[in-house]
Amino acid sequence: MELPELTILSAQMRKEITGKRIFEVEVKNPKCLNIALKEFRERLLDKTVRFVRSRGKWLFIGVDPDNILLFNPGMGVDILYFKPEDSMPDKYHIRIVFDDKSGFTVRVWWFCYLHLVSETGLKEHKVACKLGANPLEDCFDLGEFRRIVGKGHGNVKSFLMDQKNIAGIGNVYIQDILFNAKIHPLRRVSSLSQHEVEALYESMRMILNKSIELGGLAYEKDFYGRNGGYGIEHFRVAYKEGKPCPECGETILKMRIGSTSSFICPKCQTL
Repeated sequence: MELPELTILSAQMRKEITGKRIFEVEVKNPKCLNIALKEFRERLLDKTVRFVRSRGKWLFIGVDPDNILLFNPGMGVDILYFKPEDSMPDKYHIRIVFDDKSGFTVRVWWFCYLHLVSETGLKEHKVACKLGANPLEDCFDLGEFRRIVGKGHGNVKSFLMDQKNIAGIGNVYIQDILFNAKIHPLRRVSSLSQHEVEALYESMRMILNKSIELGGLAYEKDFYGRNGGYGIEHFRVAYKEGKPCPECGETILKMRIGSTSSFICPKCQTL
């Protein structure tokens, strides 16, 4: 899950679980926790959910009196809401039930982090406290993006995917963000012109907002179990190796950058 999916999920969770009191907590694999399971349950049971929000690839669930439940889904997750009359999914790793018998289950595809911290302790969490800007916030204007880029180094792809710089962009959306701006993923951040920085900013916000509008990626589920509508037909070069570039017709190439794959048009995105 990347920023669009977490944005959608957090809004749906905020609607359904804010103000509800936690009645039951089940964690089948305590290795995902940052504290002992007994303490984790004691600090959550009979407590009320105060807020739900997302930042980057993390969910922040505020729980009385001053706890924050931090959840990072890792490689992927199904977080599914259930009503009192609904049956449970066959497989899940985490289950939280509220006093009205509604709740949600979590089934992770690979691994996850489920950390409970105090509001003051949040400042010391080794990942959450270092998350960068949300590129869709109203305060994140072109000037702010220029400021962040101006301090950047290394290649553009790695820079934009570094959660300490921009929170929420992963290897799915980065492909077309770079293509629309006509920037090769290995370009040095320091080499970008002012026009290219603006093109990146516009491309990033356009693609992320479009995915949110369509309900997120087609292979991801929202809180109600519905798949998103942003599918392969909406990708321009992402995951389309060997297909013609939608701009110039050149063959789209796949290349390896670090531990991730990149898809580029060698004509539109010159190094």
